[in-house]
Amino acid sequence: MDTYEQLKSIFGERVTKASSDLCCYSADGSQVRGRPEFVALPKSTEEVSQVLAFANAQKIPVTTRGAGTGLAGGSVPLAGGIVLDMTQMNRILEIDIDNIQVVVEPGVVQDKLNEKLKPYGFFFPPNPGSSATCTVGGQIANNASGMRCVKYGTTKNYVLDLEVVLADGTVINTGSKCLKSSAGYDLSRLFVGSEGTLGVITKATLKIAPLPKSRKLIMVSFETPELAGQSVSRIFAAGVTPSACEILDKTSIQVLTKLDPNVILPKDGDVILFEVDGSKNAVDESAEMLAAACKDIANSVLVTGDASKMKEIWDARSLLGAAVSKMDPTKTRIYVGEDLGVPIKKLPEMLSKVYEIADDVGLLPMIYGHIGDGTVHVGQFIDVLDEKEWDKLNEAADRLHLAAIELGGTVSSEHGIGAARGMYLEKQCGPAFNVMKEIKKSLDPNGILNPGKLGM
Repeated sequence: MDTYEQLKSIFGERVTKASSDLCCYSADGSQVRGRPEFVALPKSTEEVSQVLAFANAQKIPVTTRGAGTGLAGGSVPLAGGIVLDMTQMNRILEIDIDNIQVVVEPGVVQDKLNEKLKPYGFFFPPNPGSSATCTVGGQIANNASGMRCVKYGTTKNYVLDLEVVLADGTVINTGSKCLKSSAGYDLSRLFVGSEGTLGVITKATLKIAPLPKSRKLIMVSFETPELAGQSVSRIFAAGVTPSACEILDKTSIQVLTKLDPNVILPKDGDVILFEVDGSKNAVDESAEMLAAACKDIANSVLVTGDASKMKEIWDARSLLGAAVSKMDPTKTRIYVGEDLGVPIKKLPEMLSKVYEIADDVGLLPMIYGHIGDGTVHVGQFIDVLDEKEWDKLNEAADRLHLAAIELGGTVSSEHGIGAARGMYLEKQCGPAFNVMKEIKKSLDPNGILNPGKLGM
């Protein structure tokens, strides 16, 4: 029985080798490309177990995929083989409010999960920008996060237990429904962020959090991005932990103003959007403390609790990555060198480095991102038909990655390593990278799981 017939015996009509279908699975949101030979859509853990046992015996590469919203090539099948599209495993299996948790399959979409939780007064806090389409399995595989991670943390902070199918088809559970445990190695944390290189997640038990009762937005503009970076340390020193802390540099402001001239944003300087949430009294006090901490280095400070104004501003922020074409319709935003992270006290230095590097190579950068936890997103846009601009972009990206490492930071705060940043992982991790390779070899000795990722 050939590979296709074997796959049909497991998945029936939920497997394809048609060229038109394979093309759809050859890319994500990055510049990485790779074409699979087969695509299968499992509906159960048993099917995943069967296909991995078969693939492992035949040494056929297997790449797991959710919604394909990644920006580092993590779900792109570089070595061909089989793509497992997990989006049909999309059931919310249990909402357990008494135990403050939910049990879900990996294909559940983040926003749909939160729609189901809202009537109970709870939510799943990690909120990547792609929350309307990204799947929980993909979030776990990349330890995804978003604008409110500065207070609520990243995906790893919410994973209690994972059902995982290993490379040989063995099914394991990594934790339990307990809110804490000190029993053995923390296997859940091992699989969070592993990008499908160690096993396939088929079920997840996740902590949830109560929805905040009140929110306020504090919008502060600064003369320079360095002053904006300094403000972050100031507000933490003042005892305020914002639920969101987003920087928008001058270019970002120009982009959003071109998109909507009436958007409520200062027209000069660099802006940080702070949000505080919780009980009404706590929110009022935190907003006052935050505004006071920034006042003497700020151009302007706006505090609002108006829900419509807040929605308008956050909606504008969420469109920023796509809106950059408004600056120059001949240029395209390229997701390269765009997910840097540094220790908070190094933020002013990293922001200066971004502009220094961009000026050297002759590109206009756009800085935005979750600066409250040290994340700096660098939006670079080029004429994709101009090879010289590609050269400039790649040089800038390389220097940006190396600058982040030199400052004690990371080449990926939340988007993952995938194939796009694999060459930097050993430099960032040092001897620990060899430990990672040994773990990979132990759990996947034939190297079938998502080969070519994480620099392995």
